[in-house]
Amino acid sequence: MPTKEEIDKVINWCEKVKKERNRIYVIERNPFREEVEWMRRFPLIEIDRPKEVASKNNLVYDSTIRALWHFQNGNWRRIEPDIRVER
Repeated sequence: MPTKEEIDKVINWCEKVKKERNRIYVIERNPFREEVEWMRRFPLIEIDRPKEVASKNNLVYDSTIRALWHFQNGNWRRIEPDIRVER
């Protein structure tokens, strides 16, 4: 699933878009759909939009805690990097 580098890449993009648009919240097409496998299921990225009103099909970025959220099994869950154990 997601690596720390992929998550950081998406977060950095969200921060850049937020700064460029200078709005309370922003909804953008997901530019990572072709590039990052786990991002394929999210058509849009909602930046700083409250999870209570955000679409359950989209990825939500919360800039106050620099976290990505997705809706799964009836709850919003934070996207965390996979932990890989090498032997």
